[in-house]
Amino acid sequence: MSVSFEELLARDGRLVYKTRGVSMEPMLRQARDLVIIEPSGERLKRYDVALYKRGKKYVLHRVVGVRDGYYLIRGDNTYCLEKVPDGAVLGVLTGFVRKGKQYRADNRGYRFYVRVWHAVYPLRYLYVLARSLAVAAARKMGILPLIKKLVRREGRQKQEP
Repeated sequence: MSVSFEELLARDGRLVYKTRGVSMEPMLRQARDLVIIEPSGERLKRYDVALYKRGKKYVLHRVVGVRDGYYLIRGDNTYCLEKVPDGAVLGVLTGFVRKGKQYRADNRGYRFYVRVWHAVYPLRYLYVLARSLAVAAARKMGILPLIKKLVRREGRQKQEP
């Protein structure tokens, strides 16, 4: 019988687990980093990373907006906003462990990374949008297989000495 995240948080006051999924990359790396989640006790702030439940799934994403009764939340590696009610939030990321080293969420370097990553979001979004439009246009013109072949060949040539 497995224990839910809610039960672990209530019993132990914290939850430590290995991440799954790529929605928080590059900050959290799938199946490599351990995250430390604690009950939040107070309203989350912008840039906090919230653990919440969506249906039967647990999700760990960043708060990008705080509103009355809900949060606007998005993964660092995603482009869709989610409206998450206060009651769905189970806890907040207080730190993570990578290669045996622990990083705290209130660390100055971490906070700097978060602000920079969030500031360049519009550029990242435009890049993803432009790339998807270019792929759609190449597909429509029937030249997508040729472009993929050229990209693969160029990648192999860069790897050879």
